[in-house]
Amino acid sequence: MKAILQRVLSASVTVDKEVVSSIGKGVLVFAAVAPGDTEKEADSLAAKVLKMKLWDDESDGGKWKHNVQEINGEVLCVSQFTLLASTKKGNKPDFHGSMAPTEARQLYEYFFSKVQSGYVPDRVKNGVFQAMMEVALVNDGPVTLEITATPPPPKQNGGVKKVKGQKTGDESIITPQDA
Repeated sequence: MKAILQRVLSASVTVDKEVVSSIGKGVLVFAAVAPGDTEKEADSLAAKVLKMKLWDDESDGGKWKHNVQEINGEVLCVSQFTLLASTKKGNKPDFHGSMAPTEARQLYEYFFSKVQSGYVPDRVKNGVFQAMMEVALVNDGPVTLEITATPPPPKQNGGVKKVKGQKTGDESIITPQDA
């Protein structure tokens, strides 16, 4: 999973000319679900959203001291599959790096529920999955961060082994998953 966090003074989501969610001071979270993501990645990303220290300490002047919970801020989560677009070839984005909508919806909703249950539920708002949304925000700073929660690498039986290439004689590195 991947997310963009923006520290905001306010943010809102409008669908079909109706405001469906809005927050004051807090964090706007654009979140995307990739193939292979599981509840483990959603748990990790939800924890990062709530624990990321984005605000200064007003009393002692310390920088990057407080998270959204410590400032009693709000969170607005918005699903955004386009975060996983590939733009390596040509000028048209390729969205194969995003999970299919049905599975993505389930995992995104799980992620949202974890953010809500990890904080005060009525301080965590949501956009509308797969809707054409208008997202308005007043960025604070601006502060914008990309965070990821990637699946852990497969367990390996031993280390890396070197083998001679069959045709060229060059050494190749073969990882346990290739062996």
